[in-house]
Amino acid sequence: MKMGTEDKNSNLTSTTEFLLLEFSNIREQQIVHFFGFMALYLIAVMANLLIIMAVSSDCHLHTPMYFFLMNLAVLDIGSVSVLVPKAMANSLLNSRVISYSGCVAQVFFLFFFAGSDFALLTVMAHDRYVAICNPLQYERIMHNRACIQMVASAWISGVFHSSLNTGSTFTITFCSNVVNQFFCEIPQLLKLSCSDLDFVQIGVIVLTCGTVLGGFIYIILTYVKIFATVLKIPSVQGQKKALSTCIPHLTVVFLLVFSGIFAYGSSAIETSSDLDIVYAFFYAILPPLLNPFIYTMRNKAIKTALLKLFTVAHFSKTISCRVVL
Repeated sequence: MKMGTEDKNSNLTSTTEFLLLEFSNIREQQIVHFFGFMALYLIAVMANLLIIMAVSSDCHLHTPMYFFLMNLAVLDIGSVSVLVPKAMANSLLNSRVISYSGCVAQVFFLFFFAGSDFALLTVMAHDRYVAICNPLQYERIMHNRACIQMVASAWISGVFHSSLNTGSTFTITFCSNVVNQFFCEIPQLLKLSCSDLDFVQIGVIVLTCGTVLGGFIYIILTYVKIFATVLKIPSVQGQKKALSTCIPHLTVVFLLVFSGIFAYGSSAIETSSDLDIVYAFFYAILPPLLNPFIYTMRNKAIKTALLKLFTVAHFSKTISCRVVL
């Protein structure tokens, strides 16, 4: 790994660009990194697109749970699209540069998609609670308007926290423009500050951490009630059916929360550039990549919808070929 050696004591009051961490200065390895990122990006985007297409095309999946899942797939596409294309471009063009406005945009949208993602996961926990613990009232509580309002609230909360974190981060004066990460990451940017964090920045950090902690506690308490209800179901088949819709969601929650805590917690101490990249990969790229597979692995409804989707596509292609002939 190669880092710049600019003097951090030089006061860069008019920073116009940042230098990101490069993976290698060997051209052949840069090309390998480009194709590696491209493969990960295409897999993540295509897998989430398939979820969106399956849910939107199958009327049997027009339920609150799959409506939330489709929105989660949209957020995952946005999240991975904030980081990976820029990393691909820098590897291909042998560049480390990102403009100041580009860095601001990257921080804003990364926080927006991640924040909305977590808020939506909290909403999905509430949906599973109502479905399993209060099934007779499910349609009354989780009606179309309520679902749309919940999703809108998740997106709005993402905008709110993203605006706060982005605004507080870029009010600081940077004493260096060398970011020890392959994208603009708030902990790494704060390390470039010429002064200690002020009251506003500390307040925003506390608010964000408190919101995440509160949401996580709510999800845990919700699932304690869900599991207690599931254990009361007399049939083993009924228990398995209830758990089949909960385990994937809980897995995604733990993957997002603990990878984020691990990455941001490690940034508080001095670590090598290699470890910083590994930590960032686990919380920024791995969740959008794995979420579609986690949700479809044991979900027969999604598998059936995808099978129908491919069957219809193949049938339509066959018919069109016959017409041409």
